Amino acid sequence: PAILREVAERLVPLVPQGTEVLAGLELGGVPVATALSLATGLPAAFVRKEAKPYGTAKLAEGAEITGKHVLVVEDVITTGGQVVISTGDLRSLGAVVDSVLCVIDRSGGDRSQLDAAGIGVLSLFSSADLEVERPTT
Repeated sequence: PAILREVAERLVPLVPQGTEVLAGLELGGVPVATALSLATGLPAAFVRKEAKPYGTAKLAEGAEITGKHVLVVEDVITTGGQVVISTGDLRSLGAVVDSVLCVIDRSGGDRSQLDAAGIGVLSLFSSADLEVERPTT
């Protein structure tokens, strides 16, 4: 909890002005979006990879997203493939989405899929930031 709290606090300044809803992607984005919601007071929605055929059968649970400026929240991005798919799903439900906020960007700078979908990337860390030099023996 202490690390998640600190991560959320460090993400707060990266949330674009005008964001109305945080959309945490299943599964890693859900705790990050929850903590960020607590830190910002913004409502959160939780986005499944696909709607379940039972229960509410919704793709996005929680805050209303239709017509809202939604910030997609993810823990780690590598290729951005799931972000592109989920953003397309959110847009089809009427959400206005143009950015994803992640804790770690492991793309190595290759954001071609995200760029093609018109999704900007905001990240707390890149994989290069987290590289650890190992002592030689």
